[in-house]
Amino acid sequence: MNPIPILRSTGAAAALALATIVPAFAALPTDYKGKPFTDEMHQTGPAGIPGIVQCALYDLGGEGVAYHDTTPENEGSGVLNRQVTPYNHQRAHAGEYVWHFREKEAVDISFVKDWADLNHPNAVSPPINQFYIGWASDGEWVNYTVDVKEPGTYAVKCLYSYAEQEVTRDAGGKPVAGISFDVNGRPAGACELPRPTHHWHRWDYGQIATVTFPETGLQLLTFHYRRGNNWAFFVFERLENK
Repeated sequence: MNPIPILRSTGAAAALALATIVPAFAALPTDYKGKPFTDEMHQTGPAGIPGIVQCALYDLGGEGVAYHDTTPENEGSGVLNRQVTPYNHQRAHAGEYVWHFREKEAVDISFVKDWADLNHPNAVSPPINQFYIGWASDGEWVNYTVDVKEPGTYAVKCLYSYAEQEVTRDAGGKPVAGISFDVNGRPAGACELPRPTHHWHRWDYGQIATVTFPETGLQLLTFHYRRGNNWAFFVFERLENK
């Protein structure tokens, strides 16, 4: 996978919704047992801020430590991507590593496929083989150990899909769960997506939040999500002090 994705914008610029900034605590919690993700293909350690955080590269540590998922199976790598009929999900443009990435963990992961994600127009087209978190359910979350190089407030941009008709809502039409970031166990920013894409496999890119990191060094970033989206990666861009 290309660690610096190249995106092709095909739609008009969306109006960006900024989330309220909430002060964050500065240090990686001393009792946190998770570890930055590493395997034979990923050896660079924690993602740097500013920079890109790949959603599928959440920390090692298992359920209740590095993530919370509502089903024990990896619905993508461990289930869907083992199927070859009636549709072959083991795409020739990928391979075993991509097909079954982190298949023994419960977070549901898949990858961008030629016939599912790239055979129609997207507001922003994702890179082929791009990993993403899917099959999202209300109340799920993932942790990332990140290395903050520059303290300050960051715009958080994201490659996402948003099937708004799939969001769980109460009798008044309000979503029953939110989307947000924590830093070091404290709320750091609620998320607002620029616009719906109306389908799981139609993609867009835009700013979803602002998050403040008060100090440099290792920090714990938690992403809380709900039903209705696929999540590919976050780009943290530092906002200049006014």
